[in-house]
Amino acid sequence: MITQPQTDALPAPDPDEERRRIQTARLLAYRDDGPLVAALRGVLGRGLPPVPAALVALVVIAALGVAGVLEPGPVLLVPVLVMVVLVVPTAARDHLGRFDWLMPPLIRGTEFLVILLVGIAADAPRWLLFVLLYVVGYHTYDTVYRTRQRIWPPSWVFMAGLGWEVRLLLIGAGAALGWAPWVIGALTLYLGVLFAIESVTSWVRLDKESARGQESDDLEQSPEEAQEQATGETERA
Repeated sequence: MITQPQTDALPAPDPDEERRRIQTARLLAYRDDGPLVAALRGVLGRGLPPVPAALVALVVIAALGVAGVLEPGPVLLVPVLVMVVLVVPTAARDHLGRFDWLMPPLIRGTEFLVILLVGIAADAPRWLLFVLLYVVGYHTYDTVYRTRQRIWPPSWVFMAGLGWEVRLLLIGAGAALGWAPWVIGALTLYLGVLFAIESVTSWVRLDKESARGQESDDLEQSPEEAQEQATGETERA
């Protein structure tokens, strides 16, 4: 008797494992880590528990602001270093804990707080600080919206955007040296151009691909199907 050769069927992906993988990918994208985190992630071991470390960083930085110890000079690097030292090691975790979804808003909120405290202490123009917060906020919104549509931003965007850690280190170093307005201005201009051009070109490219796919589907329709579709749309109207 001749039998057909048996092929091993590929095991179906575990739905729970796939959900956890997507959850981790989303949270890591929302963190907006940059080149420093990418370089250190492999040597951090297990790292620090994400939410507790981020909360400690937020409380310490807020306490520095309330205490009024942030004056022009090297001390302006302190809140930046507090956040970098406590939050960078959390990138090594898988972010699958019950409360790890809090990490992106904690990181973004603390980043904004550091920018405001350091910028105001360094006498940077308030409007310039607002524009920088807007640019970073737009990048965060664009990232969240894309991932919810299953469209993942390219990894080079996060590297070119410097990540929260390099952005803060640049601002802190500039403030410590008395160059805060110039550093913040250059950073705002660079990030604004980068994020705006990348976002617009990506969405335009996606729209064109969707339009080509729609045209391809329309070409595959028979004349009878096209007529039925047109008739149905006319009746609904």
